[in-house]
Amino acid sequence: MKNYWAIVFFVLALIGCQNSGDKSAEQEYLIVEAQRKLYHSDGSRSYTDYEPFETRVLANLAGYTAPDKPQALSRYGGWLERQAEATGFFHVKKVDGRWWGVDPDGYLYINSAMNSLREGTSDTNRQALIDNFGTRQNWMDETINLLQNFGFNSAGSWSDHQAIIEYNKTAEKPFAYTINWNFMSSYGRERGGTYQRPGNTGYPNQAIFVFDPGFEEFAMRHAKQLEAFRDDPNLFGYFSDNEMPFRLSALDDFYSLPEHEPGHRGAKEWLKDNNLSMDVVSDKHREKFLAYVGDRYFSIVSAAIRKYDPNHMFLGSRFHGNERNSQMFMEAVGKHLDVISVNYYNKWTPEVEHMTNYTEWTGKPFIITEYYTKGEDSGMPNQSGAGWIVPTQRDRGLFYQNFNLALLESGNCVGWHYFKYQDNDPTAVGVDPSNIDGNKGIVDNYYRVWGDFVEKMQALNLQVYDIIMHFDEQK
Repeated sequence: MKNYWAIVFFVLALIGCQNSGDKSAEQEYLIVEAQRKLYHSDGSRSYTDYEPFETRVLANLAGYTAPDKPQALSRYGGWLERQAEATGFFHVKKVDGRWWGVDPDGYLYINSAMNSLREGTSDTNRQALIDNFGTRQNWMDETINLLQNFGFNSAGSWSDHQAIIEYNKTAEKPFAYTINWNFMSSYGRERGGTYQRPGNTGYPNQAIFVFDPGFEEFAMRHAKQLEAFRDDPNLFGYFSDNEMPFRLSALDDFYSLPEHEPGHRGAKEWLKDNNLSMDVVSDKHREKFLAYVGDRYFSIVSAAIRKYDPNHMFLGSRFHGNERNSQMFMEAVGKHLDVISVNYYNKWTPEVEHMTNYTEWTGKPFIITEYYTKGEDSGMPNQSGAGWIVPTQRDRGLFYQNFNLALLESGNCVGWHYFKYQDNDPTAVGVDPSNIDGNKGIVDNYYRVWGDFVEKMQALNLQVYDIIMHFDEQK
């Protein structure tokens, strides 16, 4: 396998260099066709017909000239020419008007991660891993080498962090990782009442158990596990949950719970404290209650995390709904977080207003922790999940460049986590309903790389710091 990967790395790097060059100052756009997901009032979902989308890529980035050679990198993938204070752990810092990650050695850093870096669960996946790699640790070791050559420097949520830790014990170039501890959903499983929704955990009335007297005690007990990781410099940070239902209707959701439920009592007490009744509440009141719920959840979880691990960053709970567009909510929760994590769908290009607001409202940088496209040329149905459908693997790569160029240009983004490492396998049993049949991965179910896609990813990843310099020079 190693000779194969060496050839892949050489060819893709060569193609990436050939695809970038000196461009005029006038921005030009490619047109890429894509199908977007529609969400209907009855709960059903469907895809549109193909529509054209303006797409900015390295090859037409106005005024940009590709470097003759990649920037020299630190062992973590940081920028060797730019250094801040070294603390021995990853942290974030604003330098000359731009937010940065900072690696444990103090080098400015963009966290480029792959979600779900773990072995597949289907019989096909398991047999292919044995056939190609022999053992799970061999697979992880070779895969990290693969990802680093593609310009990735970290693993995102739902990755096999224990295998990554084992790799890092002898690695010259450590691979950063994250852990999602699922505080609320784990409490819900212990308490009872949660259920699986496509992509996330469901709660009664979509009202999380934040008013339960037992949640705070559980959070402290749950967080004790973090002690085992507190001294690991290769850990980028923690997520507390995924896609929590922080909805504008939260006040209605909590209040309509049965009267014996702590959630109902919490809403009732909040109304009393604010001299309100349900028949007079406005959307501003609802937004204020949502901020109250968010503040309560993140204050409890943050206190637990920082008690048992004061060294690593709290990255939030991967916001995915309209809560991220509520100034009141974001201001309330931002004070508990080091970085704002957002799962960002339904926009071909991240909106400047959103990227500005995330940071202005919270005072913290952000990371996009989920986004993806699915290629029709994979032959897969591609109906599950939220991502776009595009005709080819090359189009997937063009989307990746367009999306991430906007993130780098914003000055507030310290990384991205692409979803995900391996395609869905329709034969897998007991999987999340959002991960049934999609060409989401950089590898297929036999661990074969989607080369036309990854070539475009690699070209951008290896030029991240040059691209940042270009954007900052334009300001």
